[in-house]
Amino acid sequence: MNPELVGRTFPPAQPYLVGREKVREFARAVFATNPIHHEPDAARAAGYADVVAPPTFAVVVQEATLAQLLAEPDAGIDFSRVVHGEQSFTYDRPIVAGDELTATLTVTSVKTLGGNAMVTAESTMQDASGEHVVTATSTLVVRGDDA
Repeated sequence: MNPELVGRTFPPAQPYLVGREKVREFARAVFATNPIHHEPDAARAAGYADVVAPPTFAVVVQEATLAQLLAEPDAGIDFSRVVHGEQSFTYDRPIVAGDELTATLTVTSVKTLGGNAMVTAESTMQDASGEHVVTATSTLVVRGDDA
């Protein structure tokens, strides 16, 4: 794993248009049963423009930025040895259907622990007006040869 990745910011991923059906599909997959995730009327009654994505939906948008990191030739990451170690989200507001989100990844940490490498990266997501919506932070563990 290349320690010189720390501080590297990748180009923004292509914008992701959040669709109502994608939100509903994701909500069903994670057993999010609150009506605001499924019914536009319930979401509007709660003060939102459309259905609200469950908090972990941000990983759908983040995936494109992590793909950039994994494809980076000088990163030294063997995808066949990658395990997702940790995930967190910091929201300014919920994601709602109709949002067009652009995500940018920055590598914040590279560590070696017990023969494994750990890379932490933040994907910062902004809406079409440039306002911050959420930052998704992932730690990927790259298993060493003996793991």
